[in-house]
Amino acid sequence: MTGPASDAHEVGEDSPHHPKSESFAALALGAMGVVFGDIGTSPLYAMREALAHTSHNVSTEIAVLGVVSLVTWALILIVTVKYVFFLMRADNKGEGGTLALMALAQRSLGKRSTSVFFLGVIGAALFYGDGIITPAVSVLGALEGMRDAPGLGQALAPYVLPASAVILVVLFLVQSRGTASMARYFGPITLAWFVVLGFLGAIHISDDPSILRGLSPHYGVMFLINSGWVGFVILGSVFLAVTGAEALYADMGHFGKRPIQAAWLFFVLPALLLNYFGQGALVLAHPEARANPFFQMIPHAMYWPVLLLATAATVIASQAVITGAFSMTQQAVQLGLFPRIDIRRTSETQAGQIYVPQINTFLMIGVLILLFTFKSSHNLSAAYGIAVTGSMFVDTLLFFVIIKSMWKRPTWQAALAVVGFGLLDLVFISSNLMKIPQGAWLPLVLGGVMVVVMWTWTRGAQILSDKTRRDSLPLSELSGILKARPPHRAPGTAIFLTSDPDMAPVALMHNLKHNKVLHEKNIILTVITAETPRVKEDDRVRIEPINDDFKKVVISYGFMESPNLPKALGLCRKLGLKFDIMATSFFLGRRSVVASAQSGMPLWQDKLFIFLMRNAANPTDFFKIPPGRVVELGTQVTV
Repeated sequence: MTGPASDAHEVGEDSPHHPKSESFAALALGAMGVVFGDIGTSPLYAMREALAHTSHNVSTEIAVLGVVSLVTWALILIVTVKYVFFLMRADNKGEGGTLALMALAQRSLGKRSTSVFFLGVIGAALFYGDGIITPAVSVLGALEGMRDAPGLGQALAPYVLPASAVILVVLFLVQSRGTASMARYFGPITLAWFVVLGFLGAIHISDDPSILRGLSPHYGVMFLINSGWVGFVILGSVFLAVTGAEALYADMGHFGKRPIQAAWLFFVLPALLLNYFGQGALVLAHPEARANPFFQMIPHAMYWPVLLLATAATVIASQAVITGAFSMTQQAVQLGLFPRIDIRRTSETQAGQIYVPQINTFLMIGVLILLFTFKSSHNLSAAYGIAVTGSMFVDTLLFFVIIKSMWKRPTWQAALAVVGFGLLDLVFISSNLMKIPQGAWLPLVLGGVMVVVMWTWTRGAQILSDKTRRDSLPLSELSGILKARPPHRAPGTAIFLTSDPDMAPVALMHNLKHNKVLHEKNIILTVITAETPRVKEDDRVRIEPINDDFKKVVISYGFMESPNLPKALGLCRKLGLKFDIMATSFFLGRRSVVASAQSGMPLWQDKLFIFLMRNAANPTDFFKIPPGRVVELGTQVTV
């Protein structure tokens, strides 16, 4: 089922953030290090965790064939069919991810839908809940291989946890310097990792070739039937094999649809299947290997090189999650889900290279707490997966909206297209909910906190906007008043920032009231965020004359762009609006917000909104306004 080409198109070499010199192969290689890092490290623990929960009443043969079959078909149905063949068709001007999908769904509906908006909020919140676990479970899962090191396992065991902490702390500390210089190695290292995964699996399939029977879904179904309730619980561990699948869609804008699809179908998927089948054959031949099948399958001569490569692969997977959290935050700020936050560029040439100090600190502290609380990847795996299943279900629901509203399909066709995916998502969600007592509560609590924060911010901002509009004077009325009672005129240009271009800005009214002066040229400036990732330079600025004293300027940015007002205002010259920006005064209204029992929100939510507002980034820094040209005028508002 395809959508209109005008609404969904592929990002390739013509994309503004892909240099034409980048070949298809280079993009596919780059995708290795960013897109497939998370799912590529799942073989470290997925089979181990699934087999650990199998019932003693089920034979080893049935258990191994059943788990391998379930893992195989999870990779085929969830990753390949749902994401590679279906969801990647629904791109927002080349971009993917939950918030891009939410914005696309809103645009296709032609109006702001509260339910679609709330789905986007939930999806984004669950991403943070998952993102704090991925680095901990991945790096810990790799370094736990030291416990099985030939001849040294017991001696090195005490160093697993401290070494994991050191590696992750260093990873978070280098974020402020940017990772562009290292990123060129991510693809080749991850490529080598998948080669090793495939090689190790291939050499062990010969241990018991009957493992190939696991290709049939029959064995997975029979295993679930024979295992009863335990089989349902095991699905939560099987799901660990597909964590990271959402990255195929989320990172589509960085590498393009076709390179990601090709890398998955012709390289990553075969390597993963070979490894899982190799682990299964090893356990069939040597049942004692089920305690840690991945590390048991490594030949002694290769053990340390593979362990080092596994550690490097998990660090790269963690880096991809951290970068994803930065990108998600930037989108959330631009779409109004978060208050303004300090977002720094770490590369002059690559737009995607950003650093968000607050998010970096939050993730680092959270990851360290998880490390020293759970202490092993086995314990952490109980907390892992529930947030991913939730965000996948959100993607399914938003995809339904796209099919129905943007692709103009009847409701029954849209439902038919997603019902299978939705049921699959719900089965895995239900299975993962069984792990709540063991730790799955953690990402749900983190996600819940983020939902409350985002909902409070958007609701509070709307209440504040409505109240400000009620108390403001329409610009059309102000023009008449100024003609009747002309104020003193000051030379130069004044720019007044406002969220409502039809109403007189608070800063303008305070300037007239207290200073009793009006500049020769006055620009009412509004910055809006489009429901597309980027806005073309030709569409960046729109100028609308009001009268001889005032002009309305609207500057548009995509939700993946960072505002730079001086640069955007430079485009005004081409449109006939000329002024010297270094001789221009920017007037900003600073609102002091006070909680009120009649605001429309509970008092605790009022206080949370006020806290978020006070800690938001300064608009001068956020919009890149020259600090020496800013005049702030304050007012008190109750919410």
